[in-house]
Amino acid sequence: MSKLVSFAQKRGLTPYRKGKPALQPQRVRGLSPFLGKAKLVPGVRPGQVRLVSTAIAIALCASAVQLSAADRADKGTARSEKEMQRYTQQIAGTDVEFDLVPIPGGQFVMGSPPTEKGRKPDEGPQHAVKIEAFWMGKCEVTWDEYDLWTYGLDIQRRKLTRAKPGPRDVVADAVTRPTKPYTDMTFDMGHDGFPAICMTQLAAKMYCKWLSEKTGRFYRLPTEAEWEYACRAGSKTAYFFGDDASKLGEYAWYDKNSSEHYHKVGKKKPNPWGLYDIHGNVAEWVLDQYRPDFYAELAKKPQPVLEPLAVPTKVYGRIVRGGSWDEDAAKARCAAREFSIPDWKIQDPQIPQSIWYLTDARFVGFRVIRPLRVPDQAERDRLNLEPAPKDLIKE
Repeated sequence: MSKLVSFAQKRGLTPYRKGKPALQPQRVRGLSPFLGKAKLVPGVRPGQVRLVSTAIAIALCASAVQLSAADRADKGTARSEKEMQRYTQQIAGTDVEFDLVPIPGGQFVMGSPPTEKGRKPDEGPQHAVKIEAFWMGKCEVTWDEYDLWTYGLDIQRRKLTRAKPGPRDVVADAVTRPTKPYTDMTFDMGHDGFPAICMTQLAAKMYCKWLSEKTGRFYRLPTEAEWEYACRAGSKTAYFFGDDASKLGEYAWYDKNSSEHYHKVGKKKPNPWGLYDIHGNVAEWVLDQYRPDFYAELAKKPQPVLEPLAVPTKVYGRIVRGGSWDEDAAKARCAAREFSIPDWKIQDPQIPQSIWYLTDARFVGFRVIRPLRVPDQAERDRLNLEPAPKDLIKE
């Protein structure tokens, strides 16, 4: 059979046979509008066909569809900040995906002025910070995404479908996964489309490690400076939309409108850079260790300070940002800082207590970022951007 016959059959076109019409178009998903006027005509021998111009057009349309899909897939590929675009990250071997938005590099003033309502002393002194470009999750990480890693759902799916693991799967499968939780960590507040909660910072970092191996792209938690920069989106006010806390309900779930539970991600208005729930819903892990004098140290350095990070060295005192459904408007401000404490797992009945779960932090989740400049392994280790073996030791 000729290559042209094979081409026709793959596209739902029945090739010429003696005594039969040259074309019997069948419905082909994505191409059916183009098939109506296509023609295949008999050639020298039965079974051979010639493609006329309209059939060639079908081939061109098919190629265009393929190219369009490739273009969409490549939106996450950029060599410079100018090339950065919004893109959707598909998690291979699953039907789960999430969106990321580009955050341009720039400079901003970190912290809050003494006159800001609700301000705390550790939000100052203000200091200038320079941030490199990165992508950030449009929404907080949901249970749909997080459970793939926690329960190995991607592995289970391969077993059920008898699919062989790809090279990335092999490496991702080797990333440490948490022990099974002793209870339902949603606490009956909702699962599909809702933010994942109650994880330690270690668990959030390990998820990022797994996600990086699974996708072939480097994902991590944001630094405290990167988070505030993205939250502000160029603003200098208490909230990205201004100083009027009475408007917070348009953009965030917090104690006044949450009905005492978290909500599905992406249901409020986003900030100017396209980030949803950056105020409220769940407080979000960042990489930094809490140090009350850290801002004072940064203010003494030449300004602006490039990509500051308080490298974590202790289990507790890890920072979360953005406020939550369980907290007041002041905690949702761009500059507000909170940090982990032992009471966040006081009800954990396990001995020793889990390194993966914070049973009493039902208001804590996270979102991921992907830096445009990918750090080498030495930088990752020096800044504790990824989980280290010592982090897996029981407390």
